[in-house]
Amino acid sequence: MALLLGVDTGGTYTDAVLIRDEAEVIATAKSLTTRHDLAIGIGGAVRAVLQEAQVDPAEVALASLSTTLATNALVEGQGGRVGLVYIGFDARDLEAHGLREALKGDPALVLAGGHSHAGTEAAPLDQKALETWLTANSDVSGYAVAAQFATRNPAHELAAEAVIRALTGRPVSLSHHLSAKLNGPKRALTAVLNARLIGLTHRLIGRAEEVLAEIGITAPLKVVRGDGALISASQAKERPIETILSGPAASIVGARWLTGADTALVSDIGGTTTDVALLRNGRPAIDPQGASVGGWRTMVEAVAMRTTGLGGDSEVHFIGDGLEGGVTLGPRRLVPVSLIALDAPDLVHAALDAALRAPLPGDHDGRFVRPVPGVEAQGLSERDATVFARIVGVHPLGEVLKNRLDISALQRLVARGLVQVAGITPSDASHMLQRVAVWDRSAAEKALRLFMRRRTGAGEMLATDPNVMAQMIIDRLTHQTCQALLEAAFAEEHSFDAAPDALARHELMQRGLFGGHSGLIRLHTGLAVDVVGLGASAPSYYPAVGEKLGCKMILPEHAGVANAIGAVVGRVTMRRMGTVTAPAEGRFRVHLDTGPEDFTTAESAMARLEAILSEAALGAARAAGAEDIRLTTARDIRRAMAENREVFLEATVTIEASGRPRIAD
Repeated sequence: MALLLGVDTGGTYTDAVLIRDEAEVIATAKSLTTRHDLAIGIGGAVRAVLQEAQVDPAEVALASLSTTLATNALVEGQGGRVGLVYIGFDARDLEAHGLREALKGDPALVLAGGHSHAGTEAAPLDQKALETWLTANSDVSGYAVAAQFATRNPAHELAAEAVIRALTGRPVSLSHHLSAKLNGPKRALTAVLNARLIGLTHRLIGRAEEVLAEIGITAPLKVVRGDGALISASQAKERPIETILSGPAASIVGARWLTGADTALVSDIGGTTTDVALLRNGRPAIDPQGASVGGWRTMVEAVAMRTTGLGGDSEVHFIGDGLEGGVTLGPRRLVPVSLIALDAPDLVHAALDAALRAPLPGDHDGRFVRPVPGVEAQGLSERDATVFARIVGVHPLGEVLKNRLDISALQRLVARGLVQVAGITPSDASHMLQRVAVWDRSAAEKALRLFMRRRTGAGEMLATDPNVMAQMIIDRLTHQTCQALLEAAFAEEHSFDAAPDALARHELMQRGLFGGHSGLIRLHTGLAVDVVGLGASAPSYYPAVGEKLGCKMILPEHAGVANAIGAVVGRVTMRRMGTVTAPAEGRFRVHLDTGPEDFTTAESAMARLEAILSEAALGAARAAGAEDIRLTTARDIRRAMAENREVFLEATVTIEASGRPRIAD
């Protein structure tokens, strides 16, 4: 019997699951995510799931982690100070391609060197200038190196790496290691982001390994990559950029395992976001343009995911326009009132009761603020520091904000991750309607009573009963979830020219939903594909979504821990890609790490490339802990007609090595 442990760190909860023999879930558990040290939440969830299953930690044969760390760090602008060595490019590229913005003031050196499209040296590498710059810019956590046409010949990137390691000993991220595709500035951006994440990822994975060892789990730790495949902990430390969208990718893998669905939209609702992706032929659809996160378009292969700021903990906004008024949700996440009431019950209830006794509603009724433990408050402005000093423990928001300028200060503190704001969310509405019962329902009811006192354009209260107010919020969540699913579906429908959001929101589309429109014109619209609903709150919210969209809504058992399941049931998959070009008639050039090699036939060149790539993919898969490895080969050959004969232009060869993760004895 093999016991597999899967762990997922989400925005609100860290989930853990134990699976026996890759066939049966025997226990699940949750622990609140500890943002200041994710390993604490990981340890809590793992201990809880082992207790639930009543198993010895030493019996765990494989442990795997899906994490939001890399994604959140890029979104929130966190990470170490880095240096960019930019070889053979124009200095103007730093501005034109967004590299300067990504560097955020970190040092960059534009250096002579680089190669041509054919892989020949365009200019000698200015090693002396590099050494001088490194001496003046050694106060960084790591370096990124990108050279012109490094995927055709990486000699200058490798030479720069050797110099950097010899002089500084710091980690180095080479662009050609992260992508085999052309587009130097984009590869440089990917290398910068990778270098920025290395320190954070080392700390998380190192701490996770320590916690598992303390618990008594000696099995090797795997990490989920952004395309859903598993890699070793050491590989994740070296290339943390590949773990962006790790959590959403794990949810797709988990959805497939739980349902056996071949083609379906998978919608995973968490506390902060709703992630929607397509499961096609049993596998997650991969974004051909590279993963996009935090406003950066990288060259990392990852699931094609549409993320919407909509979740169980989304902020509820009052809409006062129009006679009836209404609400909208997100994109900011709040701590639910029903949850913060568990931290400071007397204070929260006293503040809610006082606000309810007031004759008129206040701007900050039902809102609270608290500091985030363990986060260093450095470099604050005088005003920000003054506001932050007032936040000791849980406080009513109105007591912290003394004037309008304080509001901007609070927003900056929230953006820095120093404080959290609490207010009404769909989670509170669900507690009011008794769909869930884990936090303080009484606090949720009081906060809803405060919120519903707001006046519409007709001068009437938004609602007259907290149950009605709660249902209004849930209905809005249903509507916005439908919009997210429709936009994701239109994004995959390549037969439309208009933008997916415009199509999803079009009046004809909306009129055709929920039973359709039948007058002189008959309209029926919806989804023609099944939806797999994931997330702990999916059973509460998603049946109404399926009804409105006219599709089958699949809500599998254990939907609330699908990410943790996907973290451990995935396969180890390593892809290696290379190129053969034709620099002259009758000459076919293979571009390798060791430099270009020329052949007299295209077939002999591609055969050589396949042999090199197969060895590299196999080696990486074995290093990741794979067994029963299978190789697949794909050739993408570009040809053209010239003088009535077919001419070879270029070939891209991709080798994929895939196998199951090795189970510890």
